[in-house]
Amino acid sequence: ITILLFSFTLLGIFSSLSANAHQAPHLKNRWQKLGSKTVNYKIDRDVLKVGPRDGSFRQLKLQVTGGSVNVHKVIVRYANGSKEVINVRNSFAKGTGSRILDLNGGKRVIKDITMFYDTKNRSRKRATVHIFGK
Repeated sequence: ITILLFSFTLLGIFSSLSANAHQAPHLKNRWQKLGSKTVNYKIDRDVLKVGPRDGSFRQLKLQVTGGSVNVHKVIVRYANGSKEVINVRNSFAKGTGSRILDLNGGKRVIKDITMFYDTKNRSRKRATVHIFGK
């Protein structure tokens, strides 16, 4: 009976590992939230720390909630010290998001992301910008 119980336990462990292996490609295609920043009522910039614990990314996208904001550009600093300037130049209303922002050089570890924005659109509510990576 002990051998039989041990066999079923091993079978259960291997079944769950096999199921997780089949899910891995699906999970790789999901957007991961890197963080959020609530903007001020002026021309400003905010820095979002990322780091190697979050993984490496090929693409970013922005999602805006709460209010509206004009995003001018995003500067991505990578773990190797290089940086990339992405001109966004778009006004985002509450509930809208950016196009997919492709990062140069393939999959890369991001150190931080700096957003430059303003709220000249006179939004009555402060916008929150959520940044996702893939």
